[in-house]
Amino acid sequence: MADSPLIVKSKAFALEVIQVCKELRVAKCESALINQFLRSGTSIGANIREAFYAHGKADFIAKL
Repeated sequence: MADSPLIVKSKAFALEVIQVCKELRVAKCESALINQFLRSGTSIGANIREAFYAHGKADFIAKL
């Protein structure tokens, strides 16, 4: 599972989102929008990991 391209790409995306949020905080942008962007950008990885532990193909597709 750790070698899955989907997990690797979602982790790289989450790290980029975190970096952008850090830069936006320094620029004093709207914190509510930054927080929402951070939550939504990092939740992708959590959803993918949950899908890998699905109980069947239909459950996997529903979670993904």
